[in-house]
Amino acid sequence: MPLKNRNNHYLTPISGLFIAASLLLTGCANGADAPTRMIKQVTDGVEADQGTIKVRNLLLVAQADGSAVVVGTFINSGAQADAILSLTANDIAATITPAKPMLETNAPVTFSGDIANASAVIPGLNVEAGKRASVTITFASQEVIKLDALVVAQEGDYANVGK
Repeated sequence: MPLKNRNNHYLTPISGLFIAASLLLTGCANGADAPTRMIKQVTDGVEADQGTIKVRNLLLVAQADGSAVVVGTFINSGAQADAILSLTANDIAATITPAKPMLETNAPVTFSGDIANASAVIPGLNVEAGKRASVTITFASQEVIKLDALVVAQEGDYANVGK
């Protein structure tokens, strides 16, 4: 005899098959080790670790003139200070202020936002929001970091970036 649900509708073996398939396809059957539970990126920005340097929430905000403004935070957890020598997006060099920002131990360098202590603008990037750009960051002491950063529109949370 077929089962009834709480609305007195009969559940068929086919509906049971669909329920089981949906649990398997969504990863619910994988429990605590489900790949969807292992996602670490919780922002639009990308992250990277290279030696003692950590890059957090790096993204680019497209500007009306075709340029892009860098958003992100750099942290040096090493005992020795380092410096950001250059930052490029799609092989276009950013204008960084201050030039070659120092990465002192546990003193974040933040590009854009209320707590910004540096700025970087990539002139003529001309990448539309929703696309990605190849970002390369060079340091005085650490290895080069290469990222694939999202370009976002100058709206919502990013409406005042670059103004």
